[in-house]
Amino acid sequence: MVLRTVLLALCLGMAAAFTQPRLPTMTPRSASKTVTMETKADLVALAEKANPKIKYFDPLQLGSQSLWGTSEEATIGFLRHAEIKHGRIAMFAFVGFIAQSNGFTWPWAMEFDGTPFPTADGVPGAQWDAISMAAKLQILGFIAILEFWDEGVGKHYMKGGKPGAFPSFKNSETKLPHPVPFDLFDPFNFTKKKTEEQKAAGLVKEINNGRLAMIGIFSFLAESKIPGSVPALSGIIKPYSGDYMAPFESAFHIF
Repeated sequence: MVLRTVLLALCLGMAAAFTQPRLPTMTPRSASKTVTMETKADLVALAEKANPKIKYFDPLQLGSQSLWGTSEEATIGFLRHAEIKHGRIAMFAFVGFIAQSNGFTWPWAMEFDGTPFPTADGVPGAQWDAISMAAKLQILGFIAILEFWDEGVGKHYMKGGKPGAFPSFKNSETKLPHPVPFDLFDPFNFTKKKTEEQKAAGLVKEINNGRLAMIGIFSFLAESKIPGSVPALSGIIKPYSGDYMAPFESAFHIF
């Protein structure tokens, strides 16, 4: 069921990337006297590390914009966070698509009445269509909780926060109704002992992997809708008769 979650999250994340972010007021953000924001020069330097051949490529000049009346630095923070988030979701989606195409599902029942997870002959899109509306709403609700936490806790990525950083569930300023044993990011503290240089190098690798995963998952989707559109995947990806852009079509039957 990984792909059902991540594909929908990817669609929601893509939509969020082109709309003005509205931040929930969960708790007041801590004030900071010194706010360091990334600049266009930082983008150029990062691009050269990520791909020395292509380097900085911004045909739409997004890195020079001041969206929604904010500063150029705030816009860069938004774009950087959006790309990192999309890359992470795409990596989940890529792996999930492969797993579900090969019939892998959770070993337990999907519903309390014993209904198993659908295999739909190894078609991930059809597997999403086959689950109940209640299950879809649970997935949406979980994504919404993570989005509100990401946007409303800690220093925001458009106001000096670090792009791509997901706030800890153990945040001292925001008390949860019950303890959460693991954080979403690095739940087992693998990066705790890494130096800042190692973390920076890892982030460059993550960006490259995320970009490749975004190309990969959309190649899967394109081939499943238009067989032969991705020659390398011809005959490997099974066709999907549904509509990726209408994720609730099977529930409402209004399209």
